[in-house]
Amino acid sequence: MSWLLRNGDVLAAAEVAGSLGLRAKGLLGRTGYEGAMVLPHTRSVHTLGMAFAIDVAFCDKDLVVVGMTTMRPWRIGLPRRGGRSVIEAEAGAFERWGLRVGDPLELRG
Repeated sequence: MSWLLRNGDVLAAAEVAGSLGLRAKGLLGRTGYEGAMVLPHTRSVHTLGMAFAIDVAFCDKDLVVVGMTTMRPWRIGLPRRGGRSVIEAEAGAFERWGLRVGDPLELRG
C-alpha cells in the first residue's frame, strides 16, 4: 500500500498498478473504490464495463497534474498531451481532495 500526497499532505491510500495487466484492468470489476489507483506509463483510460463514474487525473513525468476529467461508465478517453501516468478515483474524490491542474503529487510507501 502506498500513499498519494500533495505538498506533504496525504490525499488518499493508493494502489499502484505496476504491470501491464493491472494497468489494463484498473478499477474494472469493482463496485466502488476508496482511495487512488495509480497507472504508471498510461496516457489514456476507458470506462467500458465500469459500474461507476471515475475522476481521472493525467500527470506528467514528475507526477504534476496536467489535466483532469470525470468519466461516466462506457466511455473512451483520448490520450492527454504531456501525460505519463494516470490517477483514477471514484467520481467526487478529486473535489473532496481539492485536486487541481498544476498540483505536484508524490507517492510514498
